Amino acid sequence: ARGLDLSRVRACVVVAEERPRMALTHSFSKLFKDLGLHPRSVSTAFGCRVNLAICLQGTSGPDPTTVYVDMRALRHDRVRLVERGSPHSLPLMESGKILPGVRIIIANPETKGPLGDSHLGEIWVHSAHNGSGYYSGYGEEVLQSDHFNSRLSFGDTQTVWARTGYLGFLRRTELTDANGERHDALFVVGALEEAMELRGMRYHPIDIETSVIRAHKSIMECAVFTWTNLLVVVVELEGSEQEALDLVPMVTKAVLEEHYLIVGVVVVTDIGVIPINSRGEKQRMHLRDGFLQDQLDPIYVAYNM
Repeated sequence: ARGLDLSRVRACVVVAEERPRMALTHSFSKLFKDLGLHPRSVSTAFGCRVNLAICLQGTSGPDPTTVYVDMRALRHDRVRLVERGSPHSLPLMESGKILPGVRIIIANPETKGPLGDSHLGEIWVHSAHNGSGYYSGYGEEVLQSDHFNSRLSFGDTQTVWARTGYLGFLRRTELTDANGERHDALFVVGALEEAMELRGMRYHPIDIETSVIRAHKSIMECAVFTWTNLLVVVVELEGSEQEALDLVPMVTKAVLEEHYLIVGVVVVTDIGVIPINSRGEKQRMHLRDGFLQDQLDPIYVAYNM
């Protein structure tokens, strides 16, 4: 990288179909700081299959807003803001400013009714550049009316919305953009299909995975999913196979203390077993399929039935 100058880079966008990874954004800025990359040049964006450009954190706008929410309330689909450092606080960074011409509403995924500011719900989007359907592998267009042409069950029942399949909430920020206007910030919490219903509450995999990775220095990566009514934790081990047995009590202890959940299965594998897509996002459902088909070739498996 000798002679490389990144000082003229105005925008470097981290596109995600999930919750913005704060650690990744900060690490990227720090890594290229000596090459002249300004931290304000690194921004986030959120898009998904029904709409590729929902919001963007532009370089001319204010710094991304970070809020702290009560993780216990979030399990009940409630959004309660708390102070930084409060017990059970979870930092969430906004995915960006909603782009012009894009309307967002938060809806109950079961009843399809609009939700208030204090509720976590599915992100619905109305825009001229929404998708209209999927193409199958055989080239035939398959319209998913529920995904691309949904209407609210009450309130504004005329507007046609596309369902993103992601849970989140909106917050009006106190910050102003280049035009001096306050903007609504979209906070993405996680994918609806990957959220886990356990003990009558909704858990998001990334929160449990973060706790597990902190449990031991030899855990390089982690992914969780449910199998029947059991929580399955897959960890990638960097170290000797003799350490695999030592990880099990540390993993179960971390999940029990921080999330009040009993781990049903702990799977210890080599590095590289957890599938990652081109955007660096975990493919938990593919991992689950591999587990059910006995294709993971684990170092050690512990069952707590």
